[in-house]
Parts: sequence; structure tokens; C-alpha cells
Amino acid sequence: MKVLILSITAGEGHNSTAKALKAELEAGGAQCEFLDTYGYINKALRYTVANGYLFFSSHTKRMYARAYRSQEKRSPSKKLSPLKLTNKAMATKLYKYISEYDPDVIVCTHIFAAMLVDILKTKAKINAKILSILTDFVFHPYWEEGLHADKVVIPNDMLIMQAKKKGYNDEQIEPIGIPIRRKFENIGSRDEARDSLGIDRDKLTVLIMGGSMGFGKLDGVVKSLDKIPLDFQMLVVCGNNAEAKKKIEKLELSKPTKVYGFVDNVDVMMDASDCIVSKPGGLTTSEALAKRLPMIIVNPIPGQEDRNREFLLNNGTAMAVSETCPLDEVIFQLFSNPDRVEEIRRNIDKIRRPRASADLCDLIQRLAEERQAELKENSSSEEE
Repeated sequence: MKVLILSITAGEGHNSTAKALKAELEAGGAQCEFLDTYGYINKALRYTVANGYLFFSSHTKRMYARAYRSQEKRSPSKKLSPLKLTNKAMATKLYKYISEYDPDVIVCTHIFAAMLVDILKTKAKINAKILSILTDFVFHPYWEEGLHADKVVIPNDMLIMQAKKKGYNDEQIEPIGIPIRRKFENIGSRDEARDSLGIDRDKLTVLIMGGSMGFGKLDGVVKSLDKIPLDFQMLVVCGNNAEAKKKIEKLELSKPTKVYGFVDNVDVMMDASDCIVSKPGGLTTSEALAKRLPMIIVNPIPGQEDRNREFLLNNGTAMAVSETCPLDEVIFQLFSNPDRVEEIRRNIDKIRRPRASADLCDLIQRLAEERQAELKENSSSEEE
């Protein structure tokens, strides 16, 4: 089985999902390639999209939010817009790579990649099976331009109505979930996790993650939480933000606090924790849900993370910080009400998809077998 995974660099979620899936497929013996689609087509385009996304979503949030909303509300046009003309030109270049690799299945983890593959599919230039994956709990704008996929994988069956509004039919829709790394699939022992991290077994534990793009001033967040009149300990993951790590390490704190830079054991930290404070990226959210970990949402990126926030709150699986309800108050409310924590976990059980990666690999295998059967049938027909 040969699989080609196409992504676009716009934040890290789409690429992280692609890489997690690639590892799972290769562990099962599949031949698999990952391609940053815009990076292959034009390096300058990749740089512009990746850095433009980071700049506008981080520094001009209101403008980005308005732009995202305007695209959600737009009426799709059948006319050849500049975007469609550009996509046709880029699809032609992408076709060269696809035809040389000749995959059984093409997996798209970003709508822009799916749009290019959709063009090639409609022109009958490729016979690979096409599978698209949503990496957030929402259909982004333009998914209606990827309707020729054989399957579209959604995070939860509660998005089926959205899928049908976009134009997908029942046979295409697969509510499998967002694929996560296998180490997040099972929930480990809390005591063992806390022992491995060298923290108190018996204290409530808050995991604070800045994420790849960070949020706010982490040192200020930690100082604020340190003043809460409750007994708990903190795990603070700063990622690549070395400056934030140094500032926090210099603080005089009354609560036990462990500060980390980049780590590869977030799964263990989640096992050890009673809640996670994080931006609601699709992958982090799916990992936390798999671990049955209540989330406190902070500073979502306008657009997709706002929609993730709405989904989580509407389904009772998270709490959220706002201008009038700061983080320290939210944590105080959560930890002051143990019944609320258990209620959140029960709601999480209704939507979590810990086996998404394994189930997705099974689906890809079935699609590959269908494609091979079709090729064999066409070959037999030609010989006759």
C-alpha cells in the first residue's frame, strides 16, 4: 500500500496530524510519503502562507477574525476566480509528483491541498483514492471545493450536519476523529505519571501549555495562578519560548511548580494532571479529550480555534477564559466543584475518539484495496 499525505504549513496542527498519521501507517507496514504541498510547488508561496498566517492570526486578530467570518458567509461562485485559476496552475505542478509516486491513497490534512487534488480528480488525471481530514471541530471555508474526495473524515458525528451543508453525502462522511499519536490512546496511571515527573501524588495538578504559537505572558499567568487560595501544583510547558521559561524560573512562587521547555512526554503530563490550560488547537484538544482531561480554553486563534471553543463549550467538555472571567477565577470555580469535574469527564466520554489513528489506518487500507481491485478489473477489461 502506497500513501501520499499532503499538508499545508499554516500553524503546526495540519503538519502534526499528517506526521502522526504517517508514523501510524508506517508502523503498519505501509509505504508512505509526506509532502508540504506549497513547499513543493513554490518555496516562496510556502513562506508567505506560513508566515502570513502566523502574523495575521497573532498580531491582527480582529482583522483575521473578520476575514475568516467573511469567507464563512461568502456564496461560492462557479466563475473562474483568481484563486481557482491559481489553483489550476498549482494542481498541474502537483500532478507531476503524484504521477511519479503513483499512490493508492492521497490523504489531505488541509483544505488548500484538498482543493488541488479535487481539480486533478475532476479532470480524471489521477485514479488514487482521495481522503480528506478535518483537523478542527469545524468545516473551514472552501471545503465545498473538495467534494470529489472518496471520504471526508470528521472529528465527531455531531459535524455530520455541517458536512451535508457543504455538499458531502452519507457515503463520503466518516466520523472517525482527528488522528493522534498512539501514546495518547490509553490513559496511564496518575500515580505513576506523577512519580515519573517527581511531583506530589496527592495534590491537584494544573498543566499549562503555551502551544506552538504561545499565548499571553506565561509568567503573568503563573503568577496569577499562584495567588489562588487552593492547594495545587503546576506543570508549565513553554515549548520553544526560552524567554518565558527563564522568567518563570526566576519567580518566587508559593505553589510547587515545574517549568519545561520543549518536551516529548506531554502524554505523561496529561496523565498526571487534573486539567489543562491551553489554546484549543484541534490536535491538542483531541489529545486532551483522549486522556479525559478537562480543558480551560485561553486565547483561541480567531476563526478555527474559536469554532473549536464553541464546539467544546456547547458539548460541556471545557471551560473558557474571557475578559470578564479570568483564568484564576475559572480554575477556582472548577476545583471548588468536584462534581463539575466529573460531569465534564462524562461529557468528554461522549465525544472522545482515542482510536482515531488506528481506525483511520483501517479506512485507508480499505481504500487502497478498492483502488487495487479497480486497477486489476480495468486491466482485465483491456486485455479482453
